[in-house]
Amino acid sequence: MDRNEIITIYGKNAYQMTEKLLEAADAESLIPSKDSLIVLKPNLVIADTPEGGATTHPVIARAIIEYLQKRGFNNIVIAEGSWVGDDTIRAFKINGYPQLAKELGVSLVDTKKDKFIRMSEDGISMELSKTIMDSAFLISLPVLKGHCQTLMTCALKNMKGCISDRSKRQFHSLGLHHPIAALNRIRCADLVVVDSINGDLDFEEGGNPVETNRMFICRDSVLCDSYGASLMGFDVDEIPYITLSEELGVGITDLSKAKITELNRPEVSKSFSPTGAALRLGSYTDPADACSACYGNLIHALKRLSDEGRLRAGRKSISIGQGFKNKEKEGVGIGSCTRGLSNSLKGCPPSASEIKSFLIEAFDL
Repeated sequence: MDRNEIITIYGKNAYQMTEKLLEAADAESLIPSKDSLIVLKPNLVIADTPEGGATTHPVIARAIIEYLQKRGFNNIVIAEGSWVGDDTIRAFKINGYPQLAKELGVSLVDTKKDKFIRMSEDGISMELSKTIMDSAFLISLPVLKGHCQTLMTCALKNMKGCISDRSKRQFHSLGLHHPIAALNRIRCADLVVVDSINGDLDFEEGGNPVETNRMFICRDSVLCDSYGASLMGFDVDEIPYITLSEELGVGITDLSKAKITELNRPEVSKSFSPTGAALRLGSYTDPADACSACYGNLIHALKRLSDEGRLRAGRKSISIGQGFKNKEKEGVGIGSCTRGLSNSLKGCPPSASEIKSFLIEAFDL
């Protein structure tokens, strides 16, 4: 797998999806040697299960470990540190990591209690987990989701769980963006497996999950986050830590240089279970057998428009889904299935960024 590649898969079986992503990326060929220390870094920002849209589905970690062990890699650690004020051990327990670690013979490390190595980059000093710094191959398992301070979080910000609580507080005092970029200049992931199954719409701690049933894998954390931003309806310029990371040489933001491969097509989801803000935004839509990835991207686009004050009550419904295939009528539609409508955005699925731009023009927002 080249550094400019992004491989995407859709579905609801996260274990099988992870297996297929690793096989497509030929992940084992990227690891230096069979005895390399391999560290998996999930997102366990809080002690909660993945259904709320905040934490990594633990079956993803299981799939990666079993993939590696079948190929002779046995020096494996799961390492994470929850945010300041929460308990990593409790987060591990709630998500079944102690049982997983015991069953598969891997180690668990709470980076809050790890030894730290002080390092500096671009004028910022920080304390990093020794386990993370000792790793020969670091696999990040972020959740693609919103964030109340940085708008979104994915691969680059997931590395914040690798530093001490003291450094986390310092990062916040410095505005997060520059420190996150500096951190990734010191140590970024060697491989990123993104959990975009049902990431939260707005908050790092979950509460407004949006079902997209999607995962993707990449090597360049900057390119990964640039792609993730487009899926959530953001321009990279809106998220300074992405462009700052590019300036520091961590990776590239230009998606036109990315080789994006889809291993399959999104599945139809006949019912959705949106909560909170997602439910309100769904009132603008008319879904008929819509794929969750397409519908989820539409919800993210509507959220961006809402944040900008562009949504207005009384707006005509936005058609989306396979139920509109071969139907010709007046109206606004999202996705290739709605190509028969008078004003339709092609794509299967189009990104939230594309949807946002289309709706602004379609409705003169």
